Amino acid sequence: MAVISSLVPARFLTITSHLVIVITIFWSRDNNVKAGLPLDFSLEQYDKEDANLVVGLSVTLGLFVIELGGFFSGVSMFNCSQGLLSTAAHASASVALLFFLFEQWDYDICWWILAICSVLPALVEIMLCIAVFGMKKKPL
Repeated sequence: MAVISSLVPARFLTITSHLVIVITIFWSRDNNVKAGLPLDFSLEQYDKEDANLVVGLSVTLGLFVIELGGFFSGVSMFNCSQGLLSTAAHASASVALLFFLFEQWDYDICWWILAICSVLPALVEIMLCIAVFGMKKKPL
C-alpha cells in the first residue's frame, strides 16, 4: 500500500507539471515556430505552422481533460499500472517539452512528444473508464 500512496501524488504532480509546460508553450510558441521555418519564410508559412502547433497543443489539453477526469473520478487513482505509466509518460514529456521550449526545437518534435507521452496514458485511461463504467468492473 505504501507504493500506491506515494504513486498518487507523484502522478498528480507530473501531470500538473506537464500541463503547466504546455500552457507556457502556448504563450511563447513564436520562437519554436520560427525555429522550424527557413530563414526566408513567408507569413503564410508562419501562420500554417503556428496553426499546426496550436492544434497539437490543443489535442494535448484535450487528453489532459480525459486523464484528469479519470483520475479525479477515482477510476484510475489507485491503479498501479496506470499510475506508473502516467507518471513515467508525463515526467518524460515534462523534460522533453522543457528542452523543446528552452532550446527552441523544431515544432514537429511536439507531435512526437504528444504521440508518445500523452496519447498512450489517455488511451489506457479511456479503457479503464470503459471497464469501470461500461462493464461495471470494480476500480483497482
